[in-house]
Amino acid sequence: MHGNIDSSVLDYLKSLTLLCVEDNKTTQLLYDSIFEDLVKKIIFANNGEEGYQKFYDEDISLIIADYDMPVLNGIDMIKKIRSVDEDIPIILVSAIQDIDIIVQALQLNVNNFIKKPIVAIEVMQAIENVSKLLIANNYIKEQREKRIREFEKKEKYNSYQEDLAFSKELNIVRNDFYYHMIDNQCMALIDFYYKPLDILSGDAYSIRKINNDVAFYSIVDGMGKGLSASLTSMLMTSFVNHSIDLMIKNKNFDLRNLIEISLEYIRPILLDEEALSMDFIIIDCKEYVIHYAKFAMPSILMQSADGQIIKLKSNNPPMSKYTKELNLSTCTTKNISKFLFYSDGVIENNTITSGKQYAEFIEGDFLNSFSKEDMVNNFLHRTYSQEDDITFIIINQLSLDESSKFAQKEFRSTLDETKEANDWYANTWIGLNSNCKLAYNAGVVFSELFMNAYEHGNLGLDTDTKHRLLSDNTYFAKLEEMQKDCTKNISVNIHKVEHGSSIYIVTVIKDEGEGFDTKILSTMFKKSTSFNGRGIFISKKSSLGVYYNSVGNSVLFLHKI
Repeated sequence: MHGNIDSSVLDYLKSLTLLCVEDNKTTQLLYDSIFEDLVKKIIFANNGEEGYQKFYDEDISLIIADYDMPVLNGIDMIKKIRSVDEDIPIILVSAIQDIDIIVQALQLNVNNFIKKPIVAIEVMQAIENVSKLLIANNYIKEQREKRIREFEKKEKYNSYQEDLAFSKELNIVRNDFYYHMIDNQCMALIDFYYKPLDILSGDAYSIRKINNDVAFYSIVDGMGKGLSASLTSMLMTSFVNHSIDLMIKNKNFDLRNLIEISLEYIRPILLDEEALSMDFIIIDCKEYVIHYAKFAMPSILMQSADGQIIKLKSNNPPMSKYTKELNLSTCTTKNISKFLFYSDGVIENNTITSGKQYAEFIEGDFLNSFSKEDMVNNFLHRTYSQEDDITFIIINQLSLDESSKFAQKEFRSTLDETKEANDWYANTWIGLNSNCKLAYNAGVVFSELFMNAYEHGNLGLDTDTKHRLLSDNTYFAKLEEMQKDCTKNISVNIHKVEHGSSIYIVTVIKDEGEGFDTKILSTMFKKSTSFNGRGIFISKKSSLGVYYNSVGNSVLFLHKI
């Protein structure tokens, strides 16, 4: 009986489970004789309702069903099945040649018809045709799943490559002032906001410490979007940082020379129609001057002590293959309290105010911003969404003196004094603000950083030893032993600074230890989930900023009330 069926179809049929929905026992016996050796398993149902239940409960591969059955006829049963499974192959058997029944069956995607009285060879032909359809559908499904797997594999690979590319970008941009302030002739808090629109950013920046008095700032904005702009920006930034490293090593840093060799480097790399916008800026805190060469970048904003905005406009066209000359300008920074450097993506972003770009608001928001968080919040408050790479550097030159001091106290280096210091700080905050959550966050920061000053600063306990002592459960015993011979103190100064309509609390904790290399703070920041440095990271998250001095024995943190 099976001789005319293709061998591949026969092999496939042996993997299927067939549901036969038929109320006639003689027909059931006929089906059993036809399919006994043909399919893996035959399941019988005596009416449409039972057939639907069997379909629902069992793993059915295909269905052959009579139209005229008690309880639920074949068409009504198929309607219920199609509400659950639109694709399972169904063969309808009927003695009635009613055109309405055929139309309904076709609308329900019935795959084949058999008329009564049943002829075995017609049943075999219908089963063979449906099996071929199943084989074809399975092949299509397998190919689709294969393509999906290949796509997912490709997407996973692309995502991995994008993550690597972004990590590379973060390694190329350099910031020597992570958690670090300038604290020589002036006290300056340096912060940045760097948020590429895509993985491949056309923006890049650098903040470099040339010496204790001089810092270099750069923002690069590749004109255009995509890979070309990103490559140009990153190549230029990488070269500038490498050149600065060599100049610092050889103690021959010179801004004009840096710009000239950077132009010489980038000219042959730029395409004929390509241009590059860039800021080269140094601020000398000792001489109170800013030197700059701006290549088609937005104006530098400076705020004077009396609240006026001073703008330093671009003094050079955008860099291109044909750029030969450069202009280098100088301006005094005496009586300047804040600086803002930024890329075009900031001011060209549309705002929630109809028809206006952020350029119309940036000066007012800069005046009202004491910290980076203030500036970011102002920007986000005015815009619907980010439309381009966003990069800015904000510098706040603080003037902390006796007139701004709210409270001060000195503590000895003992565990008892750390508890007393925490209690004193908490009580001081009661006189500053009634916001319990803000006071709690300030207390968390103070506790973490005061403990660092005590154990790492004055006692000189290194991180590896601390971890070992904690593992051995001998940490506190060791601290008590070490503090016996320690005569160093920890001083705390709390300043109250008014800025516009807001008040900022600036807390400074200083120990008498040898300090530490603050460059490691950059690594701690990028690996904030590691145990080492988590106290500093938690402090940053619970404040508006944490800044160590260059030696590493004094730390300042901010809160807004």
